[in-house]
Amino acid sequence: MDITELWPELDWIQDPELREATAKTWELALERSVLSAEDLQRIPFTLLAGPDLKVSFMAHKRCVVHVARESALKMIEFFGEDLPVDLDVVIAGAILADVGKLLEYELDEGGNSFQGVYGKYLRHPFSGVSLAESCGVPARVCHIIAAHAGEGDLIKRSTEAYIVHHADFMTFEPFKDRLEV
Repeated sequence: MDITELWPELDWIQDPELREATAKTWELALERSVLSAEDLQRIPFTLLAGPDLKVSFMAHKRCVVHVARESALKMIEFFGEDLPVDLDVVIAGAILADVGKLLEYELDEGGNSFQGVYGKYLRHPFSGVSLAESCGVPARVCHIIAAHAGEGDLIKRSTEAYIVHHADFMTFEPFKDRLEV
């Protein structure tokens, strides 16, 4: 499977160098992973929501990218130069936020995903930054990868990192812990 089939949203990145580095990071992650592109279409997007979760890794990831992009566009529309937002950085960061999970996850004999030994030592924000840096992804985008999860609560986030962080968590938390009436 071609990376652009997995990630049609790559076309939204206007900067050709950033688009290429983002795609190259996903290619490298797939090369190093036990997971295939097809696995990403079927495995649950998180290991934290319980065994009944049906939303796939790619459904969640692509939703995060769409929510982040739309949020960034609205912030640009309403705040303009008072709060500048680099849309390319938001999109690339959202596409790459969980790329490290390809190294964190393994599959059991039944094809179910679980956190492997590598992932227990280095969670996906760390492995994702390593993959991205090795592919020439700029620091502004690597910052989003590093800061999108709970680890980012310990540092100051850029505006773009806040956008991706909240897009990620608003499409994750309701699966884990929501009020049902």
